[in-house]
Amino acid sequence: MTKSMKSHDGKSTVASQNPRNVMSSQTFFTQAWSVDVLTLFPEAFPGVLGHSLTGNALNAGKWELNTIDLRAFGVGKHKNVDDKPAGGGAGMVLRADIVGKAIEHVLKVNSAERPLIFLSPRGRPFEQALAQKWVTSPGVILLAGRFEGIDQRVIDHYLMEEVSLGDFVMSGGEIAAQAMIDTCVRLLPSVLGNPRSIVDESHTSGLLEYPQYTKPTEWKGKRIPQVLQSGNHQKIAEWRRDQAEIVTKSRRPDLWNKRR
Repeated sequence: MTKSMKSHDGKSTVASQNPRNVMSSQTFFTQAWSVDVLTLFPEAFPGVLGHSLTGNALNAGKWELNTIDLRAFGVGKHKNVDDKPAGGGAGMVLRADIVGKAIEHVLKVNSAERPLIFLSPRGRPFEQALAQKWVTSPGVILLAGRFEGIDQRVIDHYLMEEVSLGDFVMSGGEIAAQAMIDTCVRLLPSVLGNPRSIVDESHTSGLLEYPQYTKPTEWKGKRIPQVLQSGNHQKIAEWRRDQAEIVTKSRRPDLWNKRR
C-alpha cells in the first residue's frame, strides 16, 4: 500500500509499510521524519511498526523508514561482514570496512544531518527525553549490531552515540530499534489523535503515570475512585498528580530523587 506522493528536484517520495531498501531503489527525498536502519535483517522491518498508530503514520507519509542491508557490503563469495576479534576471544565482530561503507552510502543518499546511533548494551539508557531530542532533527540513523558488536574504529570515526534499551543483552539491535522508533514516531505532530496523551504519559513529566479507570463503574467489588466521577476537574487533576507522585516514589525512587 502506498500513499502520499510529493516531489523534490524531480524525485518522488513514497511512504509505504514496506520499508525501502536503499541499495536497490532510486534516490528519494522527503520532508518527513526519516529513519535509516543498518541491519543484517532488513526483512524484520517494519514489523510492529507497520501496525496501528505508527503504521498509519507511515502510510500517511508522516515518517519514512529505510532499511540498509549490511550484507550487501560484505566481501567474498559469501558476503562476509564479520571476523574474529583482534587479540582473541569468543564471538565475531562486525568489520570496520563493511560498516563504514554502509554508513557512507546512507550519508550519500540522505545528507540531512541526523544523529548516528549504535544500539549497544554499553550505551546511555534510552529515555523519553532522548526521543524528544531526536524528533527535533530531520530523522535518525540506527545501526543494529549483532555478534560481539562492531569495530571500535567505526564508532570513533563517525562520532557515533551508543544507546541502550536497558541493562540486558539481546541477540541484536533490531527489536531495540523498533522500540526506539515507536517512541519517537508517536511524538511527531498529528500522529496521536489527542496530543494531550503525550503530556499525560509516564516519564514525560518525570513522573510515572497515575492509575487509569474506565467502565464499568464497579467490577468484582471494586469501584472507580469517587473523585474521578465528581466532574470537578481541579480535584481530578490534584488526585492524579498525587497518585503519580505516590507511584513514582514507591516504584522508581531513582526517578523521584532525580526530580528533587
